[in-house]
Amino acid sequence: QTQFVESGGGLVQPGGSLKLACASGRIVMRSYDMGWYRRAPGNDYELVATSLRGGGTDYVESVKNRFTISRDNAKRTLWLEMNSLKPEDTATYYCNTVPFMTAWRGQGTQVTVSS
Repeated sequence: QTQFVESGGGLVQPGGSLKLACASGRIVMRSYDMGWYRRAPGNDYELVATSLRGGGTDYVESVKNRFTISRDNAKRTLWLEMNSLKPEDTATYYCNTVPFMTAWRGQGTQVTVSS
């Protein structure tokens, strides 16, 4: 497929953890900087974690030291490990290239942090 496929979301209590996965299918992930974005209702897409194609990562301040992005180019898979989750992390999470390629947008995976 020429869309990303995200999985791993769910309902978790504050302080809990989730690990998201993204399969890139026919998209050759090693050619791109990759990112995890999230979108809460009424908000725009927010890039929260970036994995550079040449190595290195970057995070938005609000998730630093809580989220970890990783990739396996051979398996065409991108992950986002999320720890110490907060209610404000509630959103639909998408993986995509950086910058965002609308044509390749997947369905996303819903993360809800609530007690």
